Amino acid sequence: MTISSKLPNVGTTIFTVMSKLASDYGAINLSQGFPGFNCDPHLLDLVAKYMNKGFNQYAPMSGVPVLKQRLAEKTKLVYGVDYHAEEEVTIVSGATEAIFSAVTAVVREGDEVILLEPAYDSYAPAVILNGGIPIYIPLSLPDFSVDWEKVKSAINPKTRLIMVNTPHNPTGYVWSQEDVNMLASLIHDTDIYVVSDEVYEHISFDGRTHISLMTHPVLKDRTFVCGSFGKTFHVTGWKIGYCLAPKELTAEFRKIHQFVTFSTATPLQYALAEYLEVPGNYLSIPDFYQKKRDLFCEGLKGTPFQFVPAQGSFFQLVSYGHLSQESDFDLAVRLTKEIGVASIPISVFFNEKTDHKILRFCFAKEDSELKRALDKLQNSKLFP
Repeated sequence: MTISSKLPNVGTTIFTVMSKLASDYGAINLSQGFPGFNCDPHLLDLVAKYMNKGFNQYAPMSGVPVLKQRLAEKTKLVYGVDYHAEEEVTIVSGATEAIFSAVTAVVREGDEVILLEPAYDSYAPAVILNGGIPIYIPLSLPDFSVDWEKVKSAINPKTRLIMVNTPHNPTGYVWSQEDVNMLASLIHDTDIYVVSDEVYEHISFDGRTHISLMTHPVLKDRTFVCGSFGKTFHVTGWKIGYCLAPKELTAEFRKIHQFVTFSTATPLQYALAEYLEVPGNYLSIPDFYQKKRDLFCEGLKGTPFQFVPAQGSFFQLVSYGHLSQESDFDLAVRLTKEIGVASIPISVFFNEKTDHKILRFCFAKEDSELKRALDKLQNSKLFP
């Protein structure tokens, strides 16, 4: 029997490809976006505590009540926005699941969904699997800001959803208040929904404030805000995230969520609930990552790459078009094999694989590992 693929153009993700290549060649893996260090030992102790207390069976479908309450309290503290813990907060098995369930809740056959590219690779498949049509709008170089005229021109009666990511992966761009206001002005009198991927909400630099879409009243009423405890607390392998949305949207979201993963690991939820009682555990994150970004960027000055320090996320882009016309994929592979440092070619984040001669490095690693990678990049002949 022959399967007619629903995603015929999708293969193994670039993250898997580059991580395997790094492993095969013993390279320093600055490709896949996961922290290269452990979380706070106290958080691990809390998980053990709740496991030993017997919190090891299914959690409620929407999340354990105490974690939803703590998350609502955190949201009020950080953003000044109220969400009803029971009716508008849902705990899920990773932000990717939140994004998929949100898209599935609102997108129907033939609906158009605006994607700002370069875009994280799960967005388009979620749209396509639900019968939607991705409409790709390129971000503006060199800073990868939003071209709002292009967004406006793409909106039509078929537009059902706009997908937003701030701080942005892979570019590190952080939305301004003007960006948030522009989006609101474009869709305030439409039936367009928004999925806002805010997994790097606590990772912005140089005094920038992450402006969540929930803080604008027009957007709050129509937005699924997707977040990640894994990204915030260095536990990506736990695959635990959340979705904040108005009551009516949450009801539809949960109809999907209950048949995707149903519930999320119980002891992890209780541990995170207790960990959230101390705001410093998340309010200290920007300073922690800015030190790593600064260390990495200082070292990049000794390489031939051109770059502008990332505004947020834990990724740094570098440009090499002034030195070579080698494709970004070929260069990423060559640097992994020959230099011993793995990165991600950002052409993979474009629908048409547009090659701007830019690589993405992840600096969420131990300082010693970053220094070793920088030494390789500084002291090797990167280009002919």
